[in-house]
Amino acid sequence: MTSSSPVRVDLDGNTIKPLTICMIGAGGFIGSHLCEKLMNETNHTVLAVDVYNDKIKHLLEPESVPWTGRIQFHRLNIKNDSRLEGLIKCSDLTINLAAICTPADYNTRPLDTIYSNFIDALPVVKYCSENNKRLIHFSTCEVYGKTIGSYLPKDSPLRQDPAYYILKEDTSPCIFGSVEKQRWSYACAKQLIERLIYAEGAENGLEFTIVRPFNWIGPRMDFIPGIDGPSEGVPRVLACFSNNLLRREPLKLVDGGESQRTFIYIKDAIEAVLLMIENPARASGHIFNVGNPNNEVTVRQLAEMMTQVYSKVSGEDSIETPTVDVSSKEFYGEGYDDSDKRIPDMTIINKQLGWNPKTSLWDLLESTLTYQHRTYAEAIKQAIAKPAAN
Repeated sequence: MTSSSPVRVDLDGNTIKPLTICMIGAGGFIGSHLCEKLMNETNHTVLAVDVYNDKIKHLLEPESVPWTGRIQFHRLNIKNDSRLEGLIKCSDLTINLAAICTPADYNTRPLDTIYSNFIDALPVVKYCSENNKRLIHFSTCEVYGKTIGSYLPKDSPLRQDPAYYILKEDTSPCIFGSVEKQRWSYACAKQLIERLIYAEGAENGLEFTIVRPFNWIGPRMDFIPGIDGPSEGVPRVLACFSNNLLRREPLKLVDGGESQRTFIYIKDAIEAVLLMIENPARASGHIFNVGNPNNEVTVRQLAEMMTQVYSKVSGEDSIETPTVDVSSKEFYGEGYDDSDKRIPDMTIINKQLGWNPKTSLWDLLESTLTYQHRTYAEAIKQAIAKPAAN
C-alpha cells in the first residue's frame, strides 16, 4: 500500500491513523501472515521481534517493495533482552505471539512450556501496563480444557446438548486433567497469563485484547521433520499428516482419532486480527474466540479428507493403508491427555467486530496441501533417496 492508497476507516467510520506495532513472534506462522497483511493492505509500521526471520524474509528485501522502511526485524529473545522495553515504549500497540505451542512438547518439555507461556510473557505485560501501551495477547483454545459433556455418561443425551460442549469466552469453565497429566502444562500457563492480563486491566487500566485461536491452519504452518525442522520433532496434526502424505506413509491416528476439532483458514483468522488492531474501542477488554464452527471433524475424518485432497493436488494415488492407529502413550509419551471437542461460540466476536469465517475445510486443505506439495515434495524425494545412494 503506497501513500496514495485510499484512507482506511474503522467499523465506526473513523479514519485509522498509521500505528507502530511491536510484534513479538513475528517470524512464526501467524506472525508471517499478519506481517504480510499489514504490509499489503495498511500503512502501519511493524517492529518484528523474533529469533528467526525465515518466514518473513520475503518482506524484508529492500528492493522493489512498496513498504520499504515499514517493517524492521529485531533479532532478540524476549527471555533476557533489555531492548524489549524500548521497542514496546516506542510502539502504539504490542502483539504477543511468542509461545511454545506444540502438543508433543507439553509432556516432554513441561518446564520450557510453562516458562515460555507464562514467565517469559510477564515482562511483556508489565512493560505494556507501565507504559500505557495497548496489548493484543495470543492465548489458545486449550485454556478451555475438556468440555462439561465429556464428564457425562457415554450414553447421556445431554452430551448432544450444545450447552455442554460449545465453548464461550465469558461463561465456559476451564477444566483440566490431573497434575500428573503434563499435557495441561500449556493450557494452565496460558490460562494464568490470561488471568494476569485481565487483572492488570482491572487494577491498572491495561488496555488489552486476548485472542483464543481454534486451530488456525494454512501455508507455512509448523515444520516438516528433517526438511525444515528437527528430524526427531513431532509437529502439530496438520504438519504431521502432511509429512506422512509427502512420504507416502500411513497417517498416525492417536487413540483412534476420535477427538473432534474445528479448523479455520489462516487468511480468515488474520482478517479478524486486523479488525482487532484497527478497532480498539470495540476490541479492548475482550477475549475473542477465533475459529470456524462449520469446519468441525474428528481427527480421523481430517486424515481421510487430507488423503483425498493430497491425491488431487499431487496427482498420486493414495497408499493402500492410509491410516494406522497408535496409542497416545506411544505417540506422545507418558502423561498425555486430551480434550474431546473444541467448538467455539462466535457470538462475542460477531457482535463486537461483525466478523465471520468464510473458507470451507476442503478449500483450506486444498490451498495448504498445494503449498506443502509445491514446497516440500522434491526435498523429501531427495531425502528418501539419499540413504540408498550411500
